Amino acid sequence: MSDMTETTPGWLTTDDLEQARARMPILYVEAVPVRVDDSGEVTSVGLLLRIGPDGTVSRTLVSGRVLHHERVRDALMRNLEKDLGPVALPRIPAAPQPFTVAEYFPTQGITPYHDPRQHAVSLAYVVPVTGDCRPRQDALDLVWFSPQEAVSEAVQSEMPGGHGVLLKQALAHLGCAV
Repeated sequence: MSDMTETTPGWLTTDDLEQARARMPILYVEAVPVRVDDSGEVTSVGLLLRIGPDGTVSRTLVSGRVLHHERVRDALMRNLEKDLGPVALPRIPAAPQPFTVAEYFPTQGITPYHDPRQHAVSLAYVVPVTGDCRPRQDALDLVWFSPQEAVSEAVQSEMPGGHGVLLKQALAHLGCAV
């Protein structure tokens, strides 16, 4: 018996993942990528542009599952690299304490967060990035918004499932006047 644990992205088959989603909450990490100036003030917020399975275009945050036997810090780095590219140069906090815990339910209205596939619990972080961000995987683009633009009605209307609420919480946590 090997003492190595498999933590590759395919740790569950599609069928196994669907069964797990139907029976228990799944742990996720979410990240709000930000650019900060020399004094630590947020100057811009990065939002991914994605096309959903139904063909709708939306803006989202960096998000992904925590794999079996994977540390939260490692899951955060892996998902940031997956969505922003290998040279985004994210600065993971020394103490990886989330600014909030978002609970996604398949039933709308229980919390502001909704995911029709599953009940999920997400640890949410604000992560400064200093490098060159180039979206990968299923993201079409990464657009940088000022904090004021990010909470505008136009941008918020493009953020499904409660990501707009999560973004507002992140900016409030940072003390951004929006």
